[in-house]
Order: sequence, then C-alpha cells, then structure tokens
Amino acid sequence: MTESLVTFDRRLLENMAGKICETLIPIKYEYNMGGRGKEIAICTLSSIQLLEDICKSSEIMDKILIVGRLLSENKGIDAIIRFTLAHPGLHYIIVCGKEVRGHQAGQVLLSLYENGINNNNIGSRIIIGAKSPYPVLTSTWEDVVAFRKQINKIYNLIGISDIEQIKKQIKTCNLSSLAHTHLTDSKTLSD
Repeated sequence: MTESLVTFDRRLLENMAGKICETLIPIKYEYNMGGRGKEIAICTLSSIQLLEDICKSSEIMDKILIVGRLLSENKGIDAIIRFTLAHPGLHYIIVCGKEVRGHQAGQVLLSLYENGINNNNIGSRIIIGAKSPYPVLTSTWEDVVAFRKQINKIYNLIGISDIEQIKKQIKTCNLSSLAHTHLTDSKTLSD
C-alpha cells in the first residue's frame, strides 16, 4: 500500500514539476515536420539547440518525417508510439543529443525497442531494462508490439550533437531502407 502511495505521489510531483517548467521555461520547438521523407524520425532528447539546427538544415529536413524532443520516459514515449503507428511508413528513429538527466528517456526508448514491456495483467506496462524512475506506459500491449514490429532500427547516437554525424546516420537509414525493400521484393517474388 505504501509503495503505491509513493508511486502516486511521485507521479503527481513529476506532473506538477513538468507544468512549472513549461511555464517558467517556454520552449519554442517541441517538434517539426520534415519534407519529403517518410521513413526517418530524429529524436534530439533534451538538446533544444540541436533541434533548432536540424530544423534549419534543408538537407536533413527534406529526408526525414519529423524531428522532435523526448523529455520523459513515459508520456513522451507513449506519444512516439502513437505517432509511429499513425505513420506506417516510419521505420527508423535516430536518437541523438543530450540525455535527460534523471529520466534517461533515450535509454528507455532503446530498452522499449530491444526488450518490450512486461505483460503482468494488472494494467501496469513497465519497460523492461529501463533505468529511469518511472518507465510505465499507457500504450496498450498491442500498440507496443505493433510499434516494435514497424520500427526496423533505432540508432543510438545519444550524446552526439554533431550535424555531420547525424547526416551520415540518415544515409545509413536510407541504405538500410533500400536493402530492406530489396529483400522484401525478393521474398515476394520467390513466394
């Protein structure tokens, strides 16, 4: 009983702290839609300057579907799952920039992709292997499974804010996409 009260109080405090931060530190960008790209999303974690720099680069923006921040290990990841499922052509996520201290949202997103969530039938969907304080999702089990199937790869560039390295990773995504399409086409022809 005490543990559930502590969890509830922690969530309440985190929500209040988040609202206070939004009010005191207004952030110009949360995300920006890309140009013609449909397969790649970039997550800049807490790096606002990196997000702005990517938004100014037409070379990058023309090749991606979306670039955005990820600050929380729960609501933010739930939003990524919803966005991904609403855009079936999205298959690659590049996670870069500075990790969110305490929340480790990038590490949690990688854990979700690699390990999934528990399925303990009590309504709690905890991300397996997450190192954050509250990695609990509201997304359904089915949505998490669909997300993990749809995403071919999440590239871990956590801690990297160099635009040139991000451009190289986008090229890798494009090459992976071509290879994946070729394998799928070959399999279809042989069936």
